[in-house]
Amino acid sequence: MERATDERAAGVRAGALTSRSPDPLVAVDGGTGRPYGRDVVTVADVRALARTLPRSSEHLIRDRVKFRVGSMVYVAFSRDEATMSFAFPKQERAGLVATDPELFFLPGEADLRFHWMCCHAARLDHDHMTELVTEAWRMVVPKFLARQRLGS
Repeated sequence: MERATDERAAGVRAGALTSRSPDPLVAVDGGTGRPYGRDVVTVADVRALARTLPRSSEHLIRDRVKFRVGSMVYVAFSRDEATMSFAFPKQERAGLVATDPELFFLPGEADLRFHWMCCHAARLDHDHMTELVTEAWRMVVPKFLARQRLGS
């Protein structure tokens, strides 16, 4: 693991671009895995998106910001807002972690029984956040509402 990190950092120092960069002309910061000059995803970004989703509401529960539809939580942040957890199908979790293990990780043992997944907010780009939050919302709303809002 240490060797892979060293190789990645060396590639960035040498000016090499990585596949994580959405823009082929933007180098990726080896310390965070995010493109240089790009903002990190914050609670405010998720809040702005969640406000556009029907039936969505924001709650502060035990010092954690959570977004839910009715009583179903679909996105939650850690107390320090460094980690974003979101609704995600259990059977697809291993595949998501395999695609980017530096970004995604499994929830704690107590939450493995739920349809839940976690990621590091600082490594998440806005487009990916939009997709994850929207799909998490889709999991907790009635199907007719998801179809009405997002199409089939």
